[in-house]
Amino acid sequence: MKIHEYQGKELFRRYGITTPEGIPVFSVNEALKAYEKLDATTVVVKAQIHAGGRGKGGGVKLAHGRDEIKSLAEDLMGMSLVTHQTGPDGKEVQRLLIESGADIEKEFYAAITLDRAKEMDVFMVSTEGGVDIEKVASETPNKIVKIWIDPLIGMQPFQARKLAFGLGLKSSAFKEAYSIFLKMYKCYQATDSSLLEINPLILTKDEKIVALDSKFNFDSNALFRQKDIANMRDLSEEDPMEIEAGSFNLNYIKLDGNVGCMVNGAGLAMATMDIIKLAGGEPANFLDVGGTASAETVKNGFRIILSDKNVKAILINIFGGIVRCDRVANGVVEAVKELGLKVPVVVRLEGTNSIEAQSILKTSGVSIIPAQGMKDAAEKVVNAALGS
Repeated sequence: MKIHEYQGKELFRRYGITTPEGIPVFSVNEALKAYEKLDATTVVVKAQIHAGGRGKGGGVKLAHGRDEIKSLAEDLMGMSLVTHQTGPDGKEVQRLLIESGADIEKEFYAAITLDRAKEMDVFMVSTEGGVDIEKVASETPNKIVKIWIDPLIGMQPFQARKLAFGLGLKSSAFKEAYSIFLKMYKCYQATDSSLLEINPLILTKDEKIVALDSKFNFDSNALFRQKDIANMRDLSEEDPMEIEAGSFNLNYIKLDGNVGCMVNGAGLAMATMDIIKLAGGEPANFLDVGGTASAETVKNGFRIILSDKNVKAILINIFGGIVRCDRVANGVVEAVKELGLKVPVVVRLEGTNSIEAQSILKTSGVSIIPAQGMKDAAEKVVNAALGS
């Protein structure tokens, strides 16, 4: 789960991480009131969407007076902000953060995430803040300092000092950075984050270290014990189909292709998408119906897939381990009859009761294309999507 920048800064302040004073607003009038309350010579008007690259996309602007605030708020509120992470359609801006300006001396990068290869959290800092860290990593990786944190003992003071040294900080700025790095890790752990990023983390002209931005990703499996964070969820920033799928306990991610996929198990789902591409097609979604797929689950999966108007054919690829293939076959037949499907459906069922399942499909009287093996299934569904 993701949250907005202003919500992330609320979390920062709980853990003693310094941020500029800011007020979230939802209208132009609220923006003007926030400006008056901040009483700052320069303020920053920042569009709040769940995507990076807002500055380059025109979603972060400086303002120096009431008229300028009003004009910028009118321009930004309701606009479709396009960044490298939103896709060409962009995201509608429904809220802004009005924030006091900062007197910047230097910009840094700081982030914590999980290094799955090493099975440890990795804390990264760089002197190249305010830019895409991916570009820094590919072009000048030597400018990124990393430390790995043993989960059994947590982050140690010497590691925080190493990070501060890596940024070339001295005196009071060094001490502040050292303290903030320890607080960042405490915040990361306590909130069940999978990513905590500050870009940029700045050094002000009066030697203060300030988090000028915030980005969080949270482990969705831990939200049951993070009620206050779960309440920060902004459903308007998420794909409506993904939200609906979640209500049915389905894992769904929309893609750009025209071949709908319904698979049980994330590994098989990834393999299915790969073989569709090898056959010359493009998957329209990732849909994992889980290891205990039932007739009702299959019907709900169909509804989700068909809500995407780009889908021209559907591939159902089920391996019956825990789940019985005959139950899935009954669900497919019921769904096709109930929903009146107008797109071709290719079905490949293997595993427990697969022979019975094939018999159910053959005698169902509905138009279903059976497949033997993944290669055969992929070729048939790609041809069906092309209308051949």
